[in-house]
Amino acid sequence: MTWEKEDRNCGLCGERTCKDFRLSIENGKRRLNDCPFYNNNNVYKETIVEEDHLDIHNNVYDFVLKAIADEPSARKIIHPFRVDLIEKLNIQAGDIVIARPVGAGCPVTHVLKVYEVDELAGLLYTWVVGPKYSRGKEVKDIKAYSMVGFEGIAEQIIYPPEVGRTSAFMPGFCMLRLTHYGLVNKVYNTKEGLLVRIEDIHIAHYEHIQRRSQQ
Repeated sequence: MTWEKEDRNCGLCGERTCKDFRLSIENGKRRLNDCPFYNNNNVYKETIVEEDHLDIHNNVYDFVLKAIADEPSARKIIHPFRVDLIEKLNIQAGDIVIARPVGAGCPVTHVLKVYEVDELAGLLYTWVVGPKYSRGKEVKDIKAYSMVGFEGIAEQIIYPPEVGRTSAFMPGFCMLRLTHYGLVNKVYNTKEGLLVRIEDIHIAHYEHIQRRSQQ
């Protein structure tokens, strides 16, 4: 059993402190996987998402967006606020970047692994890998970015995604359990499941919340 070198005391597991969490495990009330930062292989794992389809504010989301095949998380397409940093920092596939998604409403700085760079459009195609994955590795700080889109496998579906319609979804890696909203522009049936691409991402979309509440 491995633990973080220093306790985070983030409260994401439902306990007040990491010490309380360890005691809950010893008492059989919690499991190791209830901690979003625990992983034997030092590789990021997606946060467990409950099947009640309610986020932290009791908003209902339509489905969970999970990783494709053996990828570490759902694909995340970002646009750095300073596109020149792609060239200035020589960002390439395989690099790790950190920044906060400014504008969408998320308060968390994300650690992302780049798998493709589109210098012409100024876009980075990434996976969320988490802070533990980046320890001891070179990290490139781009400070802030816009969330352009997500791509992944839709699971735990209660409202199927439709092209041209706004969907409320929960990224499998979202530690805050905040519902994301975006416009669906691709839906494919694949051997992995329903592959969905979503763009124009926001954390709060009140028209969609109202529509769902009236159904």
